[in-house]
Amino acid sequence: MKLHPDVISVQSISGYGPDWVGIGSEKVSTSVVLGSRGERFSWACTCFEDLSAAHFAQIAAMNTELVVFGSGNRLRFPQPAWIKPLIDKQTGIETMDVQAACRTYNILAGEGRHVALALLLESTTQ
Repeated sequence: MKLHPDVISVQSISGYGPDWVGIGSEKVSTSVVLGSRGERFSWACTCFEDLSAAHFAQIAAMNTELVVFGSGNRLRFPQPAWIKPLIDKQTGIETMDVQAACRTYNILAGEGRHVALALLLESTTQ
């Protein structure tokens, strides 16, 4: 039996490192939001302390069923006030480190789910 690797027809994460992710053939080193339906925009935050409800309101406007939040190089949970825009739209949120978030997004997007990936990419050279 000949086996073929699964091919994801949506934008996906092709690799990652300490302060970057690969989106297709592009290497991105700033915080970014991706959607499984082709959405993509820069996320104006460089550290966890920069986050606010306005950041999550941008994602809530995407009307996805789930947000996978990569909280940086380590696991940190957003404050309830920050995710209120998602709660108001009854959008789920899962928080994990960037590497786990990338893997989880790829799986869910590959299954055809309408998900968003919000990655907080912090420079390791601060």
